[in-house]
Amino acid sequence: MTKVSVIGSISMDLVTRTNRVPNAGETVFGEDFAMVPGGKGANQAVAFARLSPNEVSMIGAVGKDAFGESILQNFKENAVIFENVGTVPQTTGIAQITLYDDDNRIIIIPGANNEVLPSYLADLWEKVKESQLVILQNEIPHETNLAIAKFCKENAIKVLYNPAPARKTDLEMIDFVDYITPNEHECKELFPNLALEEILKKYSNRLIVTLGSEGVIFHDGETLQKIPAIKAKVVDTTGAGDTFNGAFAFGLTENLSISDSIRLAVVASHLSIQKFGAQGGMPKLSEVKAKLKELEINLY
Repeated sequence: MTKVSVIGSISMDLVTRTNRVPNAGETVFGEDFAMVPGGKGANQAVAFARLSPNEVSMIGAVGKDAFGESILQNFKENAVIFENVGTVPQTTGIAQITLYDDDNRIIIIPGANNEVLPSYLADLWEKVKESQLVILQNEIPHETNLAIAKFCKENAIKVLYNPAPARKTDLEMIDFVDYITPNEHECKELFPNLALEEILKKYSNRLIVTLGSEGVIFHDGETLQKIPAIKAKVVDTTGAGDTFNGAFAFGLTENLSISDSIRLAVVASHLSIQKFGAQGGMPKLSEVKAKLKELEINLY
């Protein structure tokens, strides 16, 4: 039985670092450029695999190009099971990322990720059924996410849904998933007319909202719980949310409580932003445990 199946996006990140963002019609010099594997789905699979190798299966698609070949090799090197990643007659997904002022700006070109339709999963439903937990995000078609969430609900499979980037159809998913992990902006997109505390109470122990440098907040059924972030020297915030989701999923599969799973995930994302690339800083379990010990947080 596979611990986790991640069904989602796979892309190549084209990353530019700059000290200045150009205005319309303006050209500026950047600091450096790199191509690194990414995509929310792939990132979350790698984040989980760094903590628990060979226990996460990636389901998705790459294109018939050099980017696709490089990404499959990256899965192999990171102990992600990728036998259910198909190659389709499309370009591999691309994310154009600009790093500026300790933050990022991202443009996504889905490419092969748009081919991950419900029909694409026709021969994979039994693989999904073997999973202890399924992780979804919003960089594949909504109709696919909804079909997966309904299938998992019918088969008593837990679903962690990261509604990023936000889209208007996200509310259709809520009745079929067990954990929802938007950031503060995505939460406002989901629930534009409700106060954060009211929303969290309504979806206690299900809605977990990440607040960047302010930490993470959720309602435990009795009170509002806020778990603070850990101060760090930021190198690259790309992939911090994906690291959080992968590590949070790992905590859940280790039978940690929601609050302890969040604490573990906060430490993992804290470590991730201190290195370059969405996947570059994703920590191994030994690194997370060492940081937990340093912080005198006992989860095990």
